[in-house]
Amino acid sequence: MGSIKENVLTLETLNPNVIELEYAVRGPIVIRATELERKIAAGETLPFKKVVKANIGDCHATGQQPITFIRQVLALCTYPSLMDSAAFPSDVKAKAKRILDNCKGQSVGSYSDSCGLSVVREDVAAYISARDGFPSDPNNIILSTGASDGIKSILLLLLTGKGGSERAGIMIPIPQYPLYSAVISEFGAYPIPYYLDESDSWSLKLSELERAIGEARPQCKPKAIVVINPGNPTGSVLKKENIQEIIRFARKEKLFLLADEVYQHNVYAEGAQFFSFKQVLMEMGEPYNTMELASFMSASKGYMGECGFRGGYAEVINLLPEVRAHYYKSISAKLCPPVIGQAVIDCVVNPPVPGDPSFELFQKEKDFVLAQLKEKATLVTKLFNSIEGISCNEVSGAMYAFPRIYLPEKAIQAAKVAGQSPDSFYCFALLEETGICTVPGSGFRQAPGSFHFRTTILPQVEELTQVLTKFKEFHLNFLAKYK
Repeated sequence: MGSIKENVLTLETLNPNVIELEYAVRGPIVIRATELERKIAAGETLPFKKVVKANIGDCHATGQQPITFIRQVLALCTYPSLMDSAAFPSDVKAKAKRILDNCKGQSVGSYSDSCGLSVVREDVAAYISARDGFPSDPNNIILSTGASDGIKSILLLLLTGKGGSERAGIMIPIPQYPLYSAVISEFGAYPIPYYLDESDSWSLKLSELERAIGEARPQCKPKAIVVINPGNPTGSVLKKENIQEIIRFARKEKLFLLADEVYQHNVYAEGAQFFSFKQVLMEMGEPYNTMELASFMSASKGYMGECGFRGGYAEVINLLPEVRAHYYKSISAKLCPPVIGQAVIDCVVNPPVPGDPSFELFQKEKDFVLAQLKEKATLVTKLFNSIEGISCNEVSGAMYAFPRIYLPEKAIQAAKVAGQSPDSFYCFALLEETGICTVPGSGFRQAPGSFHFRTTILPQVEELTQVLTKFKEFHLNFLAKYK
């Protein structure tokens, strides 16, 4: 072990941006949850037999089964000798062969081009064209290591290289996915929070955007606005009219648009519909259809849930040619995203179609996953709204609920004594007494004076029902204890 006298890196010399960086989804409560898991494994007796990690959208970790078509394609891509097996349908073999033929040495173990395999980029562009009704250019498609890597690559372009009031300002929704605040801290940029309206299904108000940017101008140079749709952690789905307002605002303020659309397959509420920012931008015509926009998608969510393969892409439109050249250059320094993750993305954007041997099973598995998520979204919403001291907007999309908890004053004071935020105090108590691991709302930021937590809706229906029953019992006991 090093010493302060000998080590180059100490808390005094460590990059201060790294110290400031926080990522609540894998924060202190999750660390404690892992410790409790080890205790259970060692045979220690706790008030519960299992830790339920509802802190992160890791679908397969909670029991969701992989899509057969995707895994079969990956099997052939990683072990091509299986091409001779009769166990694999012909369309699976054709998909794997097309991908391998585009790989150097016909191996997914080789580097791809920095922007990704050309056939996958072509398939992504075709998917977007069919989805939106407007053409997509494969040259605008950049494959990435999950959506997170694509987001960081765009934010890097927006930095000013200066400090103080010359820093780049990035508008982010509150509550937000902690990736954004973490990356903004890491890059030394300035977060411009705008608050979603919880009283109106987490909608976005134009007046709030104007307030946020007006207050931030003395502190930074506003450069971009981030929108997450469907919402994480809120589970909300934006209406087309709301998206149009955001686009008009971004043009008026000369902001780069970042549209985080990784949950585009996850829409459950009656009457809710996903509209991509690209589609709406193009429908609005001039001058909006020439605005700079980066849209992000991932293989980790949707019905796929293939988090570990780290597949993602960005469609980046309307960059100046000289700017695009530097964008490509910055991406090339990372060599390439995982080729096997690129193969997953190709299965998502170019899946089996009617008449293909794999279509029937693929559609059955996809529909089952999405139907289960819809059932669980309804279950969670109803349960939370039936409990004293909790309110929860409808989980219209994504994979999370973000209920508001109304804590007694005695609980708030107890949290203060413990040196914790009230929602962290609540979530730690929930974990220690029930084994349910959630994320405090403060990790996503929230309106001052309000308290929330985020939980996934991913556990299987039977387990989720049991978890919610335990949660209700805990919550009512917590209220009684601190009233």
